[in-house]
Amino acid sequence: MTVSNDHTPFAGLQNWYRSPLGHRVAQLEGVCVRRLLSTSFGYYLLQIGPTELCREALATCRIRHQVLLTSAPISRGAELTIAGVETDLPFAADSIDAVLLPHTLDLTSDPRRVLCEVERVLIPDGRVIVVGFNAVSFWGLWRLMLTARQQRMPWCGRFRTATQLENWLVSAGFVVEVREHLLFCPPLRRAYSAGCLPFESLGQRFLPFFGGIYVIRAVKRVATLTPIKPIWARRCPILPSTAVRPTTRGSNDHV
Repeated sequence: MTVSNDHTPFAGLQNWYRSPLGHRVAQLEGVCVRRLLSTSFGYYLLQIGPTELCREALATCRIRHQVLLTSAPISRGAELTIAGVETDLPFAADSIDAVLLPHTLDLTSDPRRVLCEVERVLIPDGRVIVVGFNAVSFWGLWRLMLTARQQRMPWCGRFRTATQLENWLVSAGFVVEVREHLLFCPPLRRAYSAGCLPFESLGQRFLPFFGGIYVIRAVKRVATLTPIKPIWARRCPILPSTAVRPTTRGSNDHV
């Protein structure tokens, strides 16, 4: 995969995922995302963030069409790629069935605005999956120990607690369904290359909220007095009427 702008935060995180430690982290996160996506259905799934993190999980996803939002055109085997920013999504309201945010909120300047935009574009009962670095963990402690000069990817991102993210999701109109924690070992390459399954098992059992990564799935709930259109009714287009529509469908289509 080639990213046309290596100076964006998402591109920087993507490069870190190619490192030995980052690659192992991506594998563990991908397994969790795949499990949480397994019960999702619909027409459109939107991914905002690193492009390669959940490739295998998305390959088995049952949602028909997968859309990638990126700040610059890239080469990717997705059906549709759209250039845009996460704080102002170029999609119609109530048009997306599921949204995947792999560390998107760790790197964006306005995470609460992103969640509001995600809530806007999701259909009622649509789901969002958030992957983030946990501030209360070995990973969060490691970040605090680094100087400003040493804080490269992923340490230059903003680490938060899962509780804070859940509060933001509720404020934006979501109901939290699932929260899982991963990476109980310190962020050392040899720890994950040698395998730390016993430590991970102990962490899951006795310290479940101290994993270095949290993965949260939430659903959009809408209170309304009018009945929701049946799922077999004609779907709204995902692009607003003012958007320029691509004339072809391919990996490099963008708006």
